Amino acid sequence: MMRWEHDGRHVPNREWSRFVTAGGLKWHVQVTGQGPVLLLIHGTGASTHSWADLAPLLNQHFTLVMPDLPGHGFTAALHRPDPARVSAALAALMTALELNAEVIVGHSVGAAIAFAMTARGDAAPAALIGLGGALLPFPGMAAKLFPGLARALFVNPLMPAFFSMTTRLQSMPALLQRWTGSSSTPGQVAHYERLFADSGHTGGALALMANWDLDVIEATIEAVNVPVLLLYGERDKTVPPATSRTVAQRLVKGEARGLSGLGHLAHEEAPDRHAQLILDFVRGQGILAAAA
Repeated sequence: MMRWEHDGRHVPNREWSRFVTAGGLKWHVQVTGQGPVLLLIHGTGASTHSWADLAPLLNQHFTLVMPDLPGHGFTAALHRPDPARVSAALAALMTALELNAEVIVGHSVGAAIAFAMTARGDAAPAALIGLGGALLPFPGMAAKLFPGLARALFVNPLMPAFFSMTTRLQSMPALLQRWTGSSSTPGQVAHYERLFADSGHTGGALALMANWDLDVIEATIEAVNVPVLLLYGERDKTVPPATSRTVAQRLVKGEARGLSGLGHLAHEEAPDRHAQLILDFVRGQGILAAAA
């Protein structure tokens, strides 16, 4: 794990941070705001920093809950972080906080976790919002190659440190652009550089990928009966934009919307635009009062 006394000084909005023990894990979670509870779940390899610019636009309308996922950032690792275990662990965290999520927003694998929590009954939100949601198996050989490669890397105890070292030898802005299709600010790049330089964090990301099964997530789609908004960047190089459109068609109450000029980290690139879309959608479900 990263060390709060050293690495924590770089955490955006650190005044919202707290440490909570739940589900057998010590969690780093940020809580802020007032109103209906909105749970924000980041994607693989990220941390609470992913919401740094979006959260201040939402916390005047919602009580925001933003955890580091197991093995990420400052949260302890979870043995075999598969969909069921991560979903149950997050449910335990929400119970410890004595909060019930009325809306869940998930980015990438975070959207898959939101679907799993809802389908399993670990959460009972009134609405879900996916941002570049990794909700279907990757097309072609990637569907088998990526999880298998992550598993092979994860079981080698030297690989997290090696992976961290190789990222330090490359240009992080170029890596993010190549991996995601997004144009990140220098501040955002610095956060990812610090995270990927830490072998504990990279090990947590590899563990999540190694134990994730998008076939299981795909099977949850029809079990989600609440209104769902799926936003995606039209330049996304991580998750095919067609994924959101396909899933929306399979949902009882699904809507997909593409955002031009943005990549997989669209909410980091355009937080104002995302905040407005989230507010409009939630108000449309009657969860928030209409704007005056």
